[in-house]
Amino acid sequence: MRYAFIILLFTPGLAAGQWTALDRGSDNITVLGHQPLGGRMTVTDLELEQDLDRPYAYVGRASILEEGPKGMDVIDLSDPANPRVLLRWRLEDQDLHMNRGGMDVKYFQHRGRHYVVQSFEFSQGPGSDLGAVVFDVTGLPDPDQIREVARIMIPEYPGGFHNIFIYRHSNSKPLLLTTVRTGKAHVYDLSMVVDGKVDEALIAHIPLPEVPGRSMRQTSYHDMYAAWHPDTGEDRFYGGGTGGYYIWDFSDLQNPELRITLTGIPGVDWGHTFTPSPDGRYVVAEAEYQYAPLRIFDLEPALRGEVTNIRTPISAWTANWKNLVHNHEVRWPYVFVSGYLDGLQVFSLADPENPRTVGWYATYLGPRTDEWISVINGAFGVDVRNADGLIVISDMTTGFWTFRMDGFNGWNGENWGQPNISSVQDWSEPDTP
Repeated sequence: MRYAFIILLFTPGLAAGQWTALDRGSDNITVLGHQPLGGRMTVTDLELEQDLDRPYAYVGRASILEEGPKGMDVIDLSDPANPRVLLRWRLEDQDLHMNRGGMDVKYFQHRGRHYVVQSFEFSQGPGSDLGAVVFDVTGLPDPDQIREVARIMIPEYPGGFHNIFIYRHSNSKPLLLTTVRTGKAHVYDLSMVVDGKVDEALIAHIPLPEVPGRSMRQTSYHDMYAAWHPDTGEDRFYGGGTGGYYIWDFSDLQNPELRITLTGIPGVDWGHTFTPSPDGRYVVAEAEYQYAPLRIFDLEPALRGEVTNIRTPISAWTANWKNLVHNHEVRWPYVFVSGYLDGLQVFSLADPENPRTVGWYATYLGPRTDEWISVINGAFGVDVRNADGLIVISDMTTGFWTFRMDGFNGWNGENWGQPNISSVQDWSEPDTP
């Protein structure tokens, strides 16, 4: 029997602020390098390529509070202790584009070439119909070899793509999953995009279940994830959005089936980042409002077919109850967190009912953001390179950071008795024709 309350757990000595200006991190976290990118609250999400022979990271650039660059920075990590900007790519007509800009960024491989997708979000005016720009980055480290290959436009849903996820489906196709400002997620076939068939590339949708009291135009997904479910052999979509969290089987792209919902959760009207454990049993669920912890749910009752909706977490974690978390990456049993004012945070789910903080580093020591939500500044994006355990953070104001954590020299789920499944996709197998 699960207890019907949230347990906020801290390890003694690791709670209550955790850092000072003179003691910015735990002893087991080493700062390798730091690259300021310039601009206050102009840095958004990031993505690491996973191959050691392609040491590159991609960082979105946007105007969050004040005028700033709208585009993408490409960073060379040949020496992780000295990250170097190779290219600052900027969207044309910078001054005409209103509110935000480059948000989420992901990479993929197809037919031996390497690509990056940079999403864009403009609330109004020129560019509000731009969802993403796709680049061929095969020619790195020569920045002159980077070329734009396509733009994904969504004139019927102005506002762009706030978040994206790239997933290699069981049919071997590279799929781009995107948020749009209506009650569904879009699914694009990226092989068609890079082949010049971008107008035909929208091949499927993942619906958002009806939310009482909201029209479909008032609902949307905010973030998403996809993974192979080893027990059933299904491609599963994990989406956070209006009303909570939703898990779909989208093995048949034209007929997705709703498997599990997490709705009616006390304190959760809106789901954000939503990530499963490699075996699909546990999920880490974020709500992204001040004071909200990360909630941990056990899906076992739903996986056994006993229930279809789960509303009670088994535990929760927060670095500082006064703040909030932005994003996270799961490398079981570790969860790597970009925690805004709390910087890089790492906690362990070795005992899912008792999450435990194991490391941290403050990437931002500046003032709160009085012009907006005061606790939103600092660490925005986080990623982990599985091959060697390199950890990176994009900080909204201080730029790009590289880290090591003692004892974490890489990740493969099989070393932890889990499937080798994470946000990292396996591009090693041949593509389908």
